Amino acid sequence: MEIIIRSARIIDTGSPFNNQVKDILVSNGKIKKIGPKLTNTSKAKEIKADNLHVSLGWFDLNTFLADPGYEQKETIETGCAAAAFGGFTHICCMPNTQPITQTKSQIEYVSRKSADEIVSVHPIGAVSENLEGHNLAEMYDMRSAGAIAFSDGLKPSANAGMVERSLLYVKAFDGLIMNHPEEKSISKNGAMNEGVTSTKLGLPGAPSLAEEISVNRDLYILEYTESKLHLLDISLKRSVELIRSAKKKGLKVSSSVNAYNLMLDETAVGSYNTNCKVNPHLRSKEDIVALAKGLADGTIDTITSAHQPQDEECKKLEFDKADFGMIGLETCFAVANTALKGKVDLTKIIEAFSSNPRKILGLGNTIAEGADADLTLFNPDLKWTFTEADIKSKSKNTAFIGTGFLGKSLGVINKGKLHLN
Repeated sequence: MEIIIRSARIIDTGSPFNNQVKDILVSNGKIKKIGPKLTNTSKAKEIKADNLHVSLGWFDLNTFLADPGYEQKETIETGCAAAAFGGFTHICCMPNTQPITQTKSQIEYVSRKSADEIVSVHPIGAVSENLEGHNLAEMYDMRSAGAIAFSDGLKPSANAGMVERSLLYVKAFDGLIMNHPEEKSISKNGAMNEGVTSTKLGLPGAPSLAEEISVNRDLYILEYTESKLHLLDISLKRSVELIRSAKKKGLKVSSSVNAYNLMLDETAVGSYNTNCKVNPHLRSKEDIVALAKGLADGTIDTITSAHQPQDEECKKLEFDKADFGMIGLETCFAVANTALKGKVDLTKIIEAFSSNPRKILGLGNTIAEGADADLTLFNPDLKWTFTEADIKSKSKNTAFIGTGFLGKSLGVINKGKLHLN
């Protein structure tokens, strides 16, 4: 397949064409030529759009696909469809499936089932056996089978020794541990952020201390082990401060924030909207300001979807009984771009979606002649309203139906394939 992308502004700080408006010729999955007004000599498919921008394909480090075991919520196929619509060419899927992704064969299942999708799916292996936080899982075997990193997902280890052992273990093969920071003995059964809003609604609140103390603990252990750690789901001002300090000390730590935590604060729970029951919880307006500053100064490296599909049986319940989670692949960029407009430079936002995740995982690519054509097409200024018809996921649990956004993915190119919205 040959494609010519016409008059697109290239956003890729690693490219010699960064911030230039050029035509891009793609042939057989490679970038063949970049230049002005390229001649179409082979009847290549031409892509034109107002205010067209192109970047490296977006890369989500934090996706729950529910497959295998919970296919009523999501399958790898529907998750990839949601990702492609949202502009992602790569997603990392958490191991919280049934069976748990904790063996070589289960890593191979994900890779095999997603092989023909336009979106590259990277399985994340479990850190501990059965996600119980007691014994290390077979991380080396999973790494050999294609696991890109290791995490227990939303089941953080209450055992500091387990965090230490896992960080030491992966040093031998330069592996990456990804932790969700939450001290469960403090958050307990908290249904939302502890504060004035939880008190008014009469809902059990989880103190922000539950995240802060976990971030602090993991950073102390990281300093001792001299290993490599990615902190997922950062949602608090104090967490940003702790990570900023750790980076200044030279610790090999990276972090990510979920898009919904950049736009929605705790008041969005409103009249007990279970689509706003998420983990990490929706926080204060002060926290949202700090998260934006953390992205602007590089303390927070990536923006993630935290795509967690839940069927109606898990969400149409009383608030304290409903499951946590919101789908986010379709809306991740739109939410982040809208929330950060005027606060964080567009190039910085795109780095958080594209080049930064690759650096964290030790992967490379850039927009240059001869490189793999792994691209996202988007218009950062397009005004649109998200509707239920835009949902490609099998589940519909989102708080953003009817929300007006600024910025939208127009399509993706990956593996020699093209998807246009």
